[in-house]
Amino acid sequence: MEEKESERLKKKPWFWSLAFASVIFRLILILFPNNLNLASRPEVSTPLTSLRRLAEGYWLKQASMSPYAGSMFHGSPLLLSILGPLTVKRFEGQPSHILCSLVSVIADFVTAMFIRLTGLNLQRAYNQSLKSLGLFRLLENSEIVSCGDIAALVYLWSPFTIISCVGLSTSPIENLVVMLCLYGACTRQVPLAAFGWVVATHLSLYPAILIVPVTLLLGYGPDTPPRKLLLQRNSCKFGDAQSSDSSFQDKELTNQPVQPIFFSWKPVVYFFLWALMWALYVLVLCGISVKDYGGLREMFNR
Repeated sequence: MEEKESERLKKKPWFWSLAFASVIFRLILILFPNNLNLASRPEVSTPLTSLRRLAEGYWLKQASMSPYAGSMFHGSPLLLSILGPLTVKRFEGQPSHILCSLVSVIADFVTAMFIRLTGLNLQRAYNQSLKSLGLFRLLENSEIVSCGDIAALVYLWSPFTIISCVGLSTSPIENLVVMLCLYGACTRQVPLAAFGWVVATHLSLYPAILIVPVTLLLGYGPDTPPRKLLLQRNSCKFGDAQSSDSSFQDKELTNQPVQPIFFSWKPVVYFFLWALMWALYVLVLCGISVKDYGGLREMFNR
């Protein structure tokens, strides 16, 4: 039965058609950027996410100056080392920063795949909860809605994500590491979740609030049976039983014990230890990258 369920979840030809169509649509917009002029819009490309400012910071670094000297670049030195070399490469007849735009397209597609995998894991956990509670009738009669496919397509075809992708912004990379964190938490891969959370918080401070859902996912797990399913199991059980005294059924339903849900601190503690290790590693890499330009103090000041 599990094999049939996996086949039903994976065989989605319409999903792949729409997913690749979104990639082609992004590539078409990248080839005609002059008519859109999205990179100059502050709603799309902020001082923290602008690839143009990153290119200026990389130019200053190549000129043996601090990348933060021009008061234009405010991003991470890691992005400067990874995307910086791509900003100076030009191809004849092609738009500037086309390689960075292609990286953004790949990042968006990989993010959508992580969203899809997360949805599949949550769907399997939900079905497993139905089986553990004995709700086989509900499991057989319910139509499986691939929430992962829908969420991935919503992300790929969202106007804001498309504009961010073609508007010379580093937001697709930030979205990728955020989704990496959530995927690691749903699958209880603690090192992966900690890595995604640390890098996402380093690139942009707001993903730090993900510590709350990540802690809950690691502590309880995605396969925890919801209480409403426990009540539904009880109602189904007493609904099938033949009894003339309805008040007795209500009393038994009320007194039916609910399975306790325990919080596991072990993966949470491991998460914080891994997060501390990844944070130190990121700081070391940043220190090496800007050691000749004021060090980490210069980075934190900007």
